[in-house]
Amino acid sequence: MPRRDLPPPPPPAHLRDWMDETVVRADRARFLRELGQRSLGLGRLLLLWAVSAVFALGWSFVGMALMAFEEGDPVSFLLGLVFVVLGAGVLVPAGFWLASGARRDRQVRQLMCAWAEWDRDPAADSRARAPGRSLTWLLASFVLGALGLWVTFGVAVSARPGEDTYGEVAYYMGLGLILWITGLLGLGKAGAHYRWALRAFRGRRPTA
Repeated sequence: MPRRDLPPPPPPAHLRDWMDETVVRADRARFLRELGQRSLGLGRLLLLWAVSAVFALGWSFVGMALMAFEEGDPVSFLLGLVFVVLGAGVLVPAGFWLASGARRDRQVRQLMCAWAEWDRDPAADSRARAPGRSLTWLLASFVLGALGLWVTFGVAVSARPGEDTYGEVAYYMGLGLILWITGLLGLGKAGAHYRWALRAFRGRRPTA
């Protein structure tokens, strides 16, 4: 079942003859607009980046732990254990947060598919395609992913034995990997919405 703060699913087909088509079309347009904002709105993009920032914070603690372990003395070892605990305390909730967001996205997509199939409305369908929002996600995610790749491979190529420690290299490569994965998630979401819009609205004619 969809969450309470999401729009309801379309009414069953056998009730359609008993309903006011004008009202249902107005609800369909409003719900598709709201679901589109929840799926590809700027807030969702910023939320994805916020989750990425939390992962980066957690990985920073892990990186500091690795660098502390490399020192080899007991005090640094104990400090490294503290950083590991802090890193786990940040990364584990961030993982649950990401999984919860993925479940919510699936619910939103299911509702969008259901309402898109309910009727035909050229104006509402055109807005639901949201090419501008898709392009925003595409470009922003591409830039972020490219930055992540540059950081990851740049650190790996520029590392010099004796100058850079393994902990430092792992830390910066991990940050780059987080950026790259975040960019891939954004690109995948933009691409999935584009494919869905093509399938859902291609060749549709308005009903009487």
